[in-house]
Amino acid sequence: MPIHPETFPPFVQDALAYCIVLTRRNLATLTSFPEFAKCGAWFCADDGGWVGGHWTGLLWLAYAHTRDHTFERAARAWTARLAPRQHDTTTHDLGFLFELSHILGWKLTGDAAFKAPALQAARTLSRRFNAQGKFFQAWGPLEGTPRERGRAIIDTLMNLDLLFWASKETGEPRFADSAIAHARTALQRHARADWSTSHVADFDPETGAFIRQDTAQGLSATSCWSRGQAWAVYGFAECYRETGDATFLDAARNLAKYCLRRLPPDRVPYWDYDSPLIPNDVRDSSAAAILASGLLLLAKLEADSARAARWRAEAIATLESLWNNYSSRGTPEPCVLLRGTRSKPEGSLDHGLIYGDYNFVEALTRLTKPEIEL
Repeated sequence: MPIHPETFPPFVQDALAYCIVLTRRNLATLTSFPEFAKCGAWFCADDGGWVGGHWTGLLWLAYAHTRDHTFERAARAWTARLAPRQHDTTTHDLGFLFELSHILGWKLTGDAAFKAPALQAARTLSRRFNAQGKFFQAWGPLEGTPRERGRAIIDTLMNLDLLFWASKETGEPRFADSAIAHARTALQRHARADWSTSHVADFDPETGAFIRQDTAQGLSATSCWSRGQAWAVYGFAECYRETGDATFLDAARNLAKYCLRRLPPDRVPYWDYDSPLIPNDVRDSSAAAILASGLLLLAKLEADSARAARWRAEAIATLESLWNNYSSRGTPEPCVLLRGTRSKPEGSLDHGLIYGDYNFVEALTRLTKPEIEL
């Protein structure tokens, strides 16, 4: 049942209203899929890159909150622009692309025409599964170099839900089986004894033998990249939801506790929890938004009311800090959240990020419309 407004703080409705206004404004100006924002403008990808689903997801959620058919028509049009990616064998991010466009569109409208492209995307993603190492290849073409073919990343946990959905839709267990196998590998090879995570895990692509932990967007192979840790909390919570395997629930809990132990007072993490420049380093507001949404999912899955209340309270406190301290109100920026870090090693930092914005709105939606399956 929907939560009554008095059960969440007043800022939630204010934040949602602002996000919808900004989404409407962006809709009037964007011609390509937005990725990151700075100097008052979005930097975009024509084919959606790996983030096209986050923009369509914002449009679908704006429709869910307003029932304004302007948003529905726009969401359908932008979703259609992603449909050709169903055959894209060069990326593991087909979950991000199709869950937040086609599958979310189907859930909100009941239009079964959205299913076929998403099912094909799941089949395409399945081709990236390395049966020897039991992981999904993150980057590069299927016939890439051994280094490309042997790399797994923590982010892929967020793409597994496409496969779980495909298994339920088709009755074919192979999709879910490969997702479960990858999640178990991630738990074994990315998660450390203290419940921090590595960004990258390298394998021999021929034998599947594990080689090392590494990073691409974090500080080092032994550090904890904050957005990757948030993906892990959220991703393992999804795996528990789809499997009922308590191992994944325990992982999500412990990964979340690690984040909460290491958050700064305003609850928005630095780009890497182990940066030697803290407190004089850049933050990643997207990591906070992802963590908040993941915590709300975890709260929904908990059988224990005290645990659920804790995760929910932590998520709300994080969202309130994002709204009060990191929103773009009073600035010319087109994004909702400021001070995201796309990739500090590549010099892309301190700007808005479309996936930060999407997860912020998704988390607010989890609070205000819990009947929507996200």
